[in-house]
Amino acid sequence: MSSSKSRRAFFKSAMAAGAMLAPLSTTFGNSLIQAVDRSNTNSKPADLKITEVHCAFIKYGSSLFVKIHTDQGIYGCGEGVDAVAGTYHFVKALEFRLKGKNPLNVHRIFDDLRKSGIFQGAQAGMYIAVLSAIETALWDIAGKALGVPVYQLLGGKFRDKIRVYCDTALYQRNLPTPADFAKSALEAKKMGFTAIKFDLDQRNDPTKYDSYNWTASPGELKRMVDQVTAAREAVGPDIDICCDMHGRYDAVTGQQIAKRLEHLNLMWLEEPIPAENAEAYKIISDSTTTPICAGENLYLAYGFRRLLELGAVDIIMPDLQKAGGLGEGQRIANLASLYYVPFAPHMVASFLGAMASCHVCASVPNFMILEWQMYFHTDPMYKDIVTYDGTMVENGFITLSEKPGIGVDINEEGMKKYAAPGYPFFK
Repeated sequence: MSSSKSRRAFFKSAMAAGAMLAPLSTTFGNSLIQAVDRSNTNSKPADLKITEVHCAFIKYGSSLFVKIHTDQGIYGCGEGVDAVAGTYHFVKALEFRLKGKNPLNVHRIFDDLRKSGIFQGAQAGMYIAVLSAIETALWDIAGKALGVPVYQLLGGKFRDKIRVYCDTALYQRNLPTPADFAKSALEAKKMGFTAIKFDLDQRNDPTKYDSYNWTASPGELKRMVDQVTAAREAVGPDIDICCDMHGRYDAVTGQQIAKRLEHLNLMWLEEPIPAENAEAYKIISDSTTTPICAGENLYLAYGFRRLLELGAVDIIMPDLQKAGGLGEGQRIANLASLYYVPFAPHMVASFLGAMASCHVCASVPNFMILEWQMYFHTDPMYKDIVTYDGTMVENGFITLSEKPGIGVDINEEGMKKYAAPGYPFFK
């Protein structure tokens, strides 16, 4: 008889013997039996070993999915974005370093891989983006092996639902008008979102004097203000609006547009300039009451240190699918919390990455809001490539998964038709 069946029989006998005592004992016994049934019947976690690391790419190689296998049949999934193109052989090189390791030692493995790559670029970029996917998959394995959701491994949760803002995907390359902004804002509001985001940067703006000099012309500034004004008038004062400039302007423009948008009460103005120069951000932030947000292209907690020390930004937005993963994301949030700065992660991944981010967002007190993409509603690929329970988002919130691990799985068959050409597929 298996140990699980033996334990179940024991508890049933104990229940029968105590049935005369009180109704509470029966209820307690049933709960105990259910807990036994849910318990892990594999060998003890200390014996778990990594056997293989497979990966696949979609979106022309800009989105990486990793699957880490173990000797007990438990596997974990993770995702990396943006700085991952062409990294298949790097993933396989890391596989060599991972084989035989216990995947439950997540922090130790992360530290070993990062420190062993100091001379290979392990400070930022592709190295850290790939490491983010691997680290996330390790948390997924740990949760499944121990029978708990990832947030529990991160110390528990502050909230059950994660508020998201809808990136409207109203890209400036299509020259949207103020009327387009108003329409898009209303659509997002009708879908239940209480916060929305628009892009303001436009390289082909007909009023731009020079496509390489990113000082905005008077016409560009007027266009931005008119677009955001239309969105605000359409949805009213109770919907949060944030605007992204993708780091494509200079400090003069950053100051100008932040000042001109003050009366529209933005949730934030995002990256008017690149995030590498904290001192320049400090100048912009000090010149306006519009909250300034940055950080989607910074890596590891070190990347946020200077911005926070100077008080250069009001909100930070690391991308957990490339900044270092879930443990590093929590460290970044905790660092920001020391400066009373809200944590609002950037997120351009699949629903696997979204839910992985949710576990971190649930685990920290200073979480503000998480990014959500309109393409989840318009592109069938994002439903085809994963499997999950329930709905993705409802009334502007993602319900945190209570399943062991992340709670979202890769659907290999569904993903296969979207696989990037020229890359091996989960090999």
